[in-house]
Amino acid sequence: MSAPESATAEAATISRFPVPRLADLPADIRERIERVQEKSGFVPNVFLVLAHRPEEFRAFFAYHDALMDKKGNLTKAEREMIVVATSNLNQCQYCVIAHGAILRIRAKDPLIADQVAINYRKADITARQKAMLDFAVKVSQSAHLVGDADIETLKGHGFDEEDVWDIAAIASFFGLSNRMANVTSMRPNPEFYAMGRG
Repeated sequence: MSAPESATAEAATISRFPVPRLADLPADIRERIERVQEKSGFVPNVFLVLAHRPEEFRAFFAYHDALMDKKGNLTKAEREMIVVATSNLNQCQYCVIAHGAILRIRAKDPLIADQVAINYRKADITARQKAMLDFAVKVSQSAHLVGDADIETLKGHGFDEEDVWDIAAIASFFGLSNRMANVTSMRPNPEFYAMGRG
């Protein structure tokens, strides 16, 4: 099998849409992917799949970074909890596996991601975190029912209005991510499964 055929066969396994070769991508996108590869030791498939549309790739990751890397009252682990809990309900294999790995690392807990994905209400997390996930799940599954009482419940657990916005935005953004991952048939990298478990 020649190199181009091999690359095509590999691409077919991670997306049902064409996956561009790294060398063919615009320089800014290629450089971002190479930085991720250098840091993690592999290229998460989401980068390759979404690079199919460079302008949307840039917009997606700009919003992702604005939500997931910002400073605030939500820890990075709590942000990942939101992703894992809502992605499970949206049946997004890629996001549960990939963000579950990140959650295990950020929380320094090898059990947390599986607990949150399967049933966060029984997970070993705080009452504050369960309230956060209750709200995130409501936003993800029935945002039209969100009301002032939901906001007041979060405030009762110490969240402020900016935190409420963050929780809602993360749940909403990953609703998009989950749906695109499912439509593209995005496959999780094998490396994710073992990360943060040892």
